[in-house]
Amino acid sequence: DDIRVEYHPHAEKEPEVTPFSQFSREHFSKPQIDEESLDPWHPFRSRLDFEVAELALDALMTKEQTSRLIKLIRRVADHREDFHIQDYKDLRQTWDAAGKRVTPFRREVISVNYAKEPEPRQFDFWHRPLWDWATDLLKDPRTGPHFHFDAQRLSKFDGELFVRFIDEPWTADDFWSFQNRIPENAKPFAIILYADKAKLSTFGTQKAYPIIARCANLPASIRNGTGFAGGRVVGWLPIVKEDPKQKKKVAWSNFKNAVWHESFRVFLEEIAIYAKTGRWVKCWDDIERWFFPIILILSADFEEQSVMALTRGVNAKRPCPVCKIPRNLLYSHQEWPRRVAEQTDALLKHARSLSRKERDEVLLHAGIRNVNNAFNTVEGTDVHKALSFDPLHANKEGMFGYHLWPIVQKEVHALGRDAAATVDNNFDLMPRWRNFHHFDHVIDVAFNDGEKHGDISKALTFTCHTVLTHHAETGPNGHLLLRLVRAYVEFDMWLTLDVHTDVTLAAGQKSLDALADLTMVYIRETAAESEKDWNFPKNHTRDHSFKDIIAKGVTRGFDAKPNERMHGIFRRIYHGTTNFKNIIPQILKVEHDLLTCLHIRELLDDHDAIYEAELEPLSSSTVIVTGPLTSSFRHSENSLHIRIGSRQKAVSFEDVETTYANDAAFERFRIKTYEFLNILIPSIGRLLPGARRVQYKPQDKASTNLKFTYGQIVEFRYMKVNYESKVDWCLHSDYLRCSPDFFGGPRYDCVIINTERRNIFGRLLFLFECIVEGQTYQLALVLPYDAAVGARSAADRDLNFWRVRSQPRRCAEIFSVESFVRGAALALDPSMITSDEYLVVDTVDSDMFLRMQHMHESAGHQRYVFSTTSSILIHIVIYRPAIPSA
Repeated sequence: DDIRVEYHPHAEKEPEVTPFSQFSREHFSKPQIDEESLDPWHPFRSRLDFEVAELALDALMTKEQTSRLIKLIRRVADHREDFHIQDYKDLRQTWDAAGKRVTPFRREVISVNYAKEPEPRQFDFWHRPLWDWATDLLKDPRTGPHFHFDAQRLSKFDGELFVRFIDEPWTADDFWSFQNRIPENAKPFAIILYADKAKLSTFGTQKAYPIIARCANLPASIRNGTGFAGGRVVGWLPIVKEDPKQKKKVAWSNFKNAVWHESFRVFLEEIAIYAKTGRWVKCWDDIERWFFPIILILSADFEEQSVMALTRGVNAKRPCPVCKIPRNLLYSHQEWPRRVAEQTDALLKHARSLSRKERDEVLLHAGIRNVNNAFNTVEGTDVHKALSFDPLHANKEGMFGYHLWPIVQKEVHALGRDAAATVDNNFDLMPRWRNFHHFDHVIDVAFNDGEKHGDISKALTFTCHTVLTHHAETGPNGHLLLRLVRAYVEFDMWLTLDVHTDVTLAAGQKSLDALADLTMVYIRETAAESEKDWNFPKNHTRDHSFKDIIAKGVTRGFDAKPNERMHGIFRRIYHGTTNFKNIIPQILKVEHDLLTCLHIRELLDDHDAIYEAELEPLSSSTVIVTGPLTSSFRHSENSLHIRIGSRQKAVSFEDVETTYANDAAFERFRIKTYEFLNILIPSIGRLLPGARRVQYKPQDKASTNLKFTYGQIVEFRYMKVNYESKVDWCLHSDYLRCSPDFFGGPRYDCVIINTERRNIFGRLLFLFECIVEGQTYQLALVLPYDAAVGARSAADRDLNFWRVRSQPRRCAEIFSVESFVRGAALALDPSMITSDEYLVVDTVDSDMFLRMQHMHESAGHQRYVFSTTSSILIHIVIYRPAIPSA
């Protein structure tokens, strides 16, 4: 598990090989604590002053509400800590003083000529100087230790050779290439920019147009977080009010784009200078470094990418902002030459030297606008290369939410109400899973949420395969559609892994090829009955996705999701604090206060941590021992793998067998338990008590005091399973329930169990502890799902299902919880006459997806697609990735 780090030659560091445990502590570390100040709340006059102000800001109180709060605080102050704020005016002055800690917004007037109008039109553009934002981060002692200024190539030893892997931007190719182009003693400062409109008012008459910046030199856990070094609003673009008389004119579209790029030119003005000369900065550690900025990543939806690249949008002859593919071939999965900013600029200059008619023809054919691109002012930045595939808009909201999902809904509705009710019921029967939306009905619901669309897509094949079949009344195309959805989901699962190796990149590319092939088959098979035009950009832009990962790191670096989440605070500010007139300065004032507040809060938390650390040695001699009954949360001895909780009272075996007398799973429960212990105890190197076999008596009664003893057990109804992820090799957790009453209903989750022969699936039935010779053993009664399922059906092959069958309940077994690998979600197959067959939901998370890929490979399962050259079903292997087993 060694990790090799190869540094960029400019770093003047030798390659390093370190154990993964040491690498992970450095590479995935949290922000460090810094001793900043004894009074981190300054300029607030006390901590209480700040925390009251923080509460008012967090709640977005109006001026009147804040004044009332201050009056109440002053009335009830008990003088243990002085409260100095006198009124709202005093509070406002304090926020203004505190706001000097971070870079404020400034207003610029943008002037752009339209057509033959004698005077240019003017617009307000608000922004934080981008380099000032960068300097704020570089000087921040909390953020500083987490910067990565040199490109790296990482690889992990797989037992035979070092395999390269990519996660953060500095481990990918473009960061390395940029560092090649700057002086040897200089460092890249890589910037991620996002821009998009967001509705503020209910009917969309008021909109926000923020620019959000993130630093690609920082780990994803920090730059995508909500802390001071996370995403920051650095600009607010003007929105040109539509003119019905001009709306459809090319000149008007060019004018709106010109306003955008003139605003961005001003925004990038300082960065453009330093991209040529570099800029020295005295950083948090008092070391001066020479930085060259680059716009490494641009994150946006397709409409916004078209504005950034100055292409002509969805209906252009060549609409892709990244490559030169013609519009009529967007469906084709063909590779076309990529756009290059230098070539685009040269073409624009050439076109401007021609007659107006010739100019328009050249630009129309190329799919570009007659507008100067602001990004060309930043040396080293290529707008077409910086533009990145966006999984949120292109996949979840786009390819699935806008295109595939409506077709599925239409197919189900065509089968009648019973079919729609069946699908809704199947969704309701899906197992609940942490961070996975549960739906009780979906067919008639319109969602406007990419995350919900993502989870619907991942559950769709498990809920619709009994409705959209080969033999459905609407014909076999419903089943073909499900296959297409499954291919899309597999592509999306591969795409969004948080760490990519050479192996997963190859597997992902093959899944993309398979999706493209199956899309072509579906288009051909439905051509006679469907009028859908498949020449839309989101059916093409995914072709650039894995190239983006190799160039710029994994998708969490350019996914719009973290930025879209920030839209909510703008709406809260708009509705909660503005007077709905001249809203931009009002919103940005509150946003600046929020940033100031966040900065003080982080310093205050550090202050508290340092204070607590100083007190810790004084209390280290005091040890609080909690016995089995005084603690409701237990973990296995010397183990970070399993923790159990939701403790119940101690009972006897007889009590348990009486309670569950009608459940065949609990037959011989006592005997099963001690028979298992008689095998377990010697196997872990312990001696049986008195060298005799364990044998519990059914009549052992529960103690009346707060102890439980030999012959008794304690039930638990919650379990946390920690495991090493197959994706990023870090610790992840599943939170599992084993309860007859969890939020109004029974919930018995499933697990993967490591047995001597192989891993199997099982359902938790009873989670408990028992004592032998003073040693506590944590066990579970589990119903194994390892009964034979017979030959794999064609439908299971088509949809890549892993089918399991439960043993009869009387065959429930006792297992040590330490044998549990992780949790699992199993969906009941409603097509079976008996309710004992389930499908493993491999889409609940990326680790489960990779584990199941390995199990498919080990079982010799192959993936099948339609050939694109024939309407006959041809069996071909499309991928069998070699995923290393744990």
